[in-house]
Formats: sequence, C-alpha cells, structure tokens
Amino acid sequence: MNKHPTILTGIRVNSEITLGNFLGALLPMVRLANQHSDKSQVNIFVPDLHSIIDQVDGELQANIIHSLKYYLAAGLEPNPNIHFYRQSRVPAHSELCWILNCIATMGELNRMTQYKDKSSGKDSVDVGIFDYPVLMAADILLYDAAYIPVGEDQFQHIELTRRLGERFNKRFGETFVLPATPKAQAEFMHVDEGIRIRDLQNPEKKMSKSNPSPNGKIMLSDTPESAAKKIMSATTDSIGKVQFDMFNQPGISNLLQIESLINNLPLQDVISTWAGETHYGDLKQKVAESTQTFLADFQEKLAAIDDSVVYELLETGETYANQVANTKLAKVQKLFGLR
Repeated sequence: MNKHPTILTGIRVNSEITLGNFLGALLPMVRLANQHSDKSQVNIFVPDLHSIIDQVDGELQANIIHSLKYYLAAGLEPNPNIHFYRQSRVPAHSELCWILNCIATMGELNRMTQYKDKSSGKDSVDVGIFDYPVLMAADILLYDAAYIPVGEDQFQHIELTRRLGERFNKRFGETFVLPATPKAQAEFMHVDEGIRIRDLQNPEKKMSKSNPSPNGKIMLSDTPESAAKKIMSATTDSIGKVQFDMFNQPGISNLLQIESLINNLPLQDVISTWAGETHYGDLKQKVAESTQTFLADFQEKLAAIDDSVVYELLETGETYANQVANTKLAKVQKLFGLR
C-alpha cells in the first residue's frame, strides 16, 4: 500500500464538455495532480464503460484522445506518478463491479439522486443507468484511492463507495482503503463544498451539456467571443449588491466562482475584491474578459498537442493500472472463493 494517498479522477467522453465540467472537475484535478504527484500516485482514467451507458457513440475513440488532451492543455505536467488509462483496458473494473453488485442492495441504488433524475418520467431505463454507481465504486476501490475530486452532484456516489468498501471489509477483513468523506474531499480540494458551476440562464441548476438552451452553457469549443457574450447575458438578480450567496444570489455567486477558478485565485479574494459593488455589469465585463482570454489560450494549447503524446501516456499508464488492479482483484477473488 502506498504511504501517500492515491488520487483518482475520470471524466466522461461522449462529447465536448462544458466550462462547468472543466472548472468544476478537470481543472482542479490538474492543479492537484501537479501539486501532489511528487509523493502520490495520480490516476487519470477514461471511463469509457460509463460513457456507453444509454448511448452508442461512433466517435468514442476520437473523443477519448481529445478528452485526455484537455488535461495536457490545462497544464498537467506528466511524470512517472501520473497514470493515464482507459477503463475498458483494465478488465478488473468490470469484474470487481460484478462482485460489488453481490453485496450492494437495490434500495441503495434506488436512492441515488442521479438515477431518480435520469429515470423520471420514463417507462424503462437501461440497467447501466441504475448500476453505474457500483462500477464507479469499483473504479475507486481497486486502487485504494483516497481522494476523488468531483462535483457535489457526485458526493452521494462517494458515500455509496464508502459503504460498499466498509461492508466488504467487515465481512472479509480489511481489503479496501475507503475514500475520504465528502467533507474531507472538499477540504482536500480547498473548497468549502463541491464545485458546481451553474447554468448562466438558470443559475438554480448546474451548467449541463444536455441543456437545450445554448446560452445557458459554455462549451470548450465555443469561440472566445461567443463565450464572452454568454457571460454578459447571464441571469443575475435585482438585489443590486455583489456578494457570494448561492441561496439568494446564485447568478452573481456563479460569476464570482468562475472568475476565481479561471484565474486560479482564492474565491475569498475574489469576493473581497468585489465586496460592496453595486454594478453587475462591471462584474460581468470582467468575467467575460477572463473567460475570453482563458478560452483563446486553452484552445491554442489544445490544437498543438499531437495524438502520439496521448497514446504513449496510455501505453505506460495501462501497464501500471493493470498491475495494481489485478493484484487487488486477485485478493478479492480469493476471499470470495473464486481463486
């Protein structure tokens, strides 16, 4: 077992991601990886098995390479402790998922908020939509990952992972390292709670690529100019005071959060800078300029990365991931009498 905690993350690759996905999950992971990879193992995997849930995407392979380039364009500094791998190229993920299914309960999975949301109003849904939190648990437990930087909408799945790991350990002996609690995850990411970038037109909801309204979301493929215009048209409120209050002023709070993350500034510093200001237009203009500059720089870096760089990282990363995962899986199989 590693003396230092393993950090793990993955992002679905079905299509272009939003600025919210990027700022809420990918960028914090890049910064944590660069900060901690001198002492910790950092696993950055492509959840391609998750990505085929409820859809078959003919562009999946191209999207895999493209999505991994995001990390490099965002400033990830590869070293021997950072591992890129594809979930489907490490069969132990699927095997452990089935084993964990045998100790998970229907009630636990029925309570998952994302399952409720995705199944609402439908006569039937794919089993993968119901069961993917168990696969997520396998993704984490195989590597004894302590920290999984995710948005607050995934905290419920971290709790499920902890319950399944703890249940297994009680029945069979200490086998899995449990991931840190959601509170500890947030502290590790240096945020008060999970980062959740809001929809620009409806800040009561998170920014989502499934939102049919193009003005509510910024895609990483948007032109810098169009992204700036979306910021300028963002919904705010009539209170007339710039302050961070996600409950009463989610629109303004969202803009402050975007400004903080894009510029890698402590959120409290940004809040203090704008404290007492009453002109929302000034804040919008500043965030629009920051977003435009950020996207232009990011897209230039992304275009400069060759596919061969990613394939080389995958080759070495998948060798490492299979070694670690197969060792853990063999131990689990023996405890179940499968070996």
